[in-house]
Amino acid sequence: MAPAAVYALLFAAIVLEVIGTTALQLSQQFTRAAPTIVLVVCYAAAFYCLSMTLRIIPVGIAYAIWSALGIVLISAVGLIYFKQRLDLPAIIGLGLIIAGVLVVNLFSKSISH
Repeated sequence: MAPAAVYALLFAAIVLEVIGTTALQLSQQFTRAAPTIVLVVCYAAAFYCLSMTLRIIPVGIAYAIWSALGIVLISAVGLIYFKQRLDLPAIIGLGLIIAGVLVVNLFSKSISH
């Protein structure tokens, strides 16, 4: 599998997880059927896509990218869609998460580029 395809699959997994997490909020503790179904389908598809990337990307690296981008994207969804505000420490923390993933991807010998 080409590196671009692997990262596209990882990005798809991340987007599906963010959609699933958004549906989790909308499900109101699994009391609403439609968001609960979206949640289950998106999480299942996200984990399938993530599992496919693990053929090429080491699990620690894939999970670092998955979790970091997922945190940043779901924070953006919370900010925009759910009107959940982030304070300065939260924004700094998100920036550090992004910086960490960049360091791993740009400088680590654990991942082949």
